[in-house]
Amino acid sequence: MTVSNPVEQPSRETPQERSLRAGIRDGGCQALALGGGENYLSAFALLLHATPLQIGILSALPQLVGTWAQLFSVKILNRFPHRKALVLFGATGQTLSWIPILALPLLIPDYGAWFLIGCVVLYFAFGHFTVPPWNSLITDLVDPNQRGIYFARRSRLMAVASFVALCGGGILLNVGQRWDAAWVGFALIFLAAAISRGLSTFYLSQLTEPRAVSRAKTAGGFRRFLIHGATVDFRRFLLFAGLMHVCVLIAGPFFVIYMLRDLHFTYLQYAAWLAMGTLGQFLTLKHWGRISDQYGNRQVLTLTGSIIPFLPMLYLVSTALPFLLCVNFLGGAVWAGFSLGLQNYVFDAVRQEDRPTGVALANTINAVGWFLGAMLGSWLATVVPDEVRVASLTLHPASNLPLVFCVSGLLRLIVSAGLLRTFREPRAVERIAPRRLVWELPLIKPLAHLLPARRTRLE
Repeated sequence: MTVSNPVEQPSRETPQERSLRAGIRDGGCQALALGGGENYLSAFALLLHATPLQIGILSALPQLVGTWAQLFSVKILNRFPHRKALVLFGATGQTLSWIPILALPLLIPDYGAWFLIGCVVLYFAFGHFTVPPWNSLITDLVDPNQRGIYFARRSRLMAVASFVALCGGGILLNVGQRWDAAWVGFALIFLAAAISRGLSTFYLSQLTEPRAVSRAKTAGGFRRFLIHGATVDFRRFLLFAGLMHVCVLIAGPFFVIYMLRDLHFTYLQYAAWLAMGTLGQFLTLKHWGRISDQYGNRQVLTLTGSIIPFLPMLYLVSTALPFLLCVNFLGGAVWAGFSLGLQNYVFDAVRQEDRPTGVALANTINAVGWFLGAMLGSWLATVVPDEVRVASLTLHPASNLPLVFCVSGLLRLIVSAGLLRTFREPRAVERIAPRRLVWELPLIKPLAHLLPARRTRLE
């Protein structure tokens, strides 16, 4: 008699598990396009001699038009409930948009900055078109109590991919700059971004679409949803998020001008600055996801929203590259939690059948804030003086942009102090005292384990 040894059978993934894994890989490929493509669009605009106003429009207009694409997407979703098909349409269009982004400004250089703006608007319109159906699809696949962990894991991979793309792009641009052919570096970067977005589209095609629940009709009715379908807490959250985007974008589009034009950084130094922010995200996202799941997204927003106002003010302190690298590393760590909290709060605060509408509405309000902030920042960049006197102290920054950054920080502080306490956590979560929660923060918790006696006294 022959006795066969039992062989352990490999576990078979369920369609849901395969879809979630494909969703993470899609995020990694998207991040390659983001880190190696989108993050260098403003630098490409400067190569085309874009003005500060054009840089502001490049940052603001694509986001605003993108929200219209989201609203259009939601309306289509109400009549054509095949979410995966809509996602693939938008992702394919975004992949192909990289061709005119690179070609048209170089073929017609006299109007290169304006052609770049138009092509980027098209690119973001396709990207935003995918947002409501993708969010609806992926949140139906993820366990509500595991969203923080899942999206943090996805974001961590995206941070790694973006970091690699940023560094690779910086090296390419630096080599091109030395050979006085920076446009070649941009061409290679944007080609790689197109290929990466194509791979992302392939992974999106592997998603399994669950049966869609009946959805609230939004024809002529985003206002109806806001008044009758959204809770008071959600409306207050939207007000906070929208105003915060106004304040943040007063500064956001102009860091590239400050680094490349005013401080005369090389492309490699600029890439290092960008990469430090991505590194800060990567090292903290897992911890933010755990805090989000355990203690709630409002706690995450309260903590990070209390720090974000002070980040742009630090650019008044020094222009030394090591200092600025540390500032952006801290900014990446804080923004990782804030962005995760903003995203997951919407998922938790809106009913499943209203989720595409809620996501589109939140993104629309944020994009309007984005546009208003960028335009306000463009105006401030032309009227704020190059120096400021406080009593006997006179500040002489490298340009007036650090003072614009400081205005952004002060306005963020007003919004955070006034609105963070006006909305509540929509999920049942574990309660924790603020003092104890501080010791749970990313980058601080490892220190807490090294200082147990000190931690016990503070608690």
